[in-house]
Amino acid sequence: MPATYKIPALPPEKAKIESVEIYKALVRAHRALAELKGHARAIPNQGILIDTLSLQEAKASSEIENIVTTQDQIFQIGTTAKAFENANQKEVARYRDALRTGLEGIGRQQGVLSNNTIIAMFQVLKSTTGEFRKTPGTELRNERTGETVYVPPQSHPEILRHMAALEQFVNGEDGADIDPLIRMAIIHHQFESIHPFPDGNGRIGRIINVLFLVQQKLLDTPVLYLSRYITQNKDQYYGLLQSTRDSGEWEPWLLYIINAVEQISKETIALISGIREIMADYKFRIRRDHKFYSQDLLNNLFRHPYTRIEYVMSELQVSRPTASRYLEELRAGGFLERIESGRDVYFVNSPLVALFQKGFANEVLT
Repeated sequence: MPATYKIPALPPEKAKIESVEIYKALVRAHRALAELKGHARAIPNQGILIDTLSLQEAKASSEIENIVTTQDQIFQIGTTAKAFENANQKEVARYRDALRTGLEGIGRQQGVLSNNTIIAMFQVLKSTTGEFRKTPGTELRNERTGETVYVPPQSHPEILRHMAALEQFVNGEDGADIDPLIRMAIIHHQFESIHPFPDGNGRIGRIINVLFLVQQKLLDTPVLYLSRYITQNKDQYYGLLQSTRDSGEWEPWLLYIINAVEQISKETIALISGIREIMADYKFRIRRDHKFYSQDLLNNLFRHPYTRIEYVMSELQVSRPTASRYLEELRAGGFLERIESGRDVYFVNSPLVALFQKGFANEVLT
């Protein structure tokens, strides 16, 4: 069994987190991230991006833990994580809701990402009242061989001490002079090494990534789903987590995360551009052909690629017959496709769903 890893003090030595290669990667990543921030602002209702892209992040992050869902399944997820026949849908919905919990927590605490917020996210994700680990015995094993590859801190007081230090690094002045993308990578590695919860640490750690970018004002909303990159490079992700512990060398891990930011920023820009094109087309044609057009209706069709009569009733404040008429006329006009799933009826924005399916066609489902 490997020796218990000694969690290092933060921040790391500057010599270990600064290099020419890291600097070059940072320049590219910040440029792509700034462009993404601008593209996201061009969407008239930010809820469209938060709702659709948070589900993409939830889907990809859950796949890293072998919880696999299809695009159709995730778009059938409603506004809550209740009453799903498919257990994987429920897991993805809870991830989405945990992300929302974190975003709301930062808002309430004037930009502070606290341990209390992190615990609240865990409780939503796992549908539990649990907190940081109190029982020893946690070991991380190789999925294929069953071999123990890492033993995180075992005692509750030690976990509390390390999480308090991490909270200070996230929110305090200790790392204020460190580039925020480097800080994010360090925070993620430190959190995964502390492994403070009995389960769900990977998913909570990946939520912290995007929340930190929002906290640092690199993004207005959590639209950068790094889990897609990690899903595509899963073995490298786990390998670098461990090799950084073994060697104390940070550069390979930092470059992995920084390059992920650059690549996924570019992919998300392309996705948002596609959303804008479809929205513009729908806006023009629905306004031309239907007197009941409204911006709220258009927003509904893009916040909910699988929309329902109930969603239109709630968001447009109209009666059930009126909502039904709107959707049926849009179906007849070729804007929506009506499908039934069990007892549920959905009106599908097929071009938008096709855009997501095309954008995620190369995902590695493991």
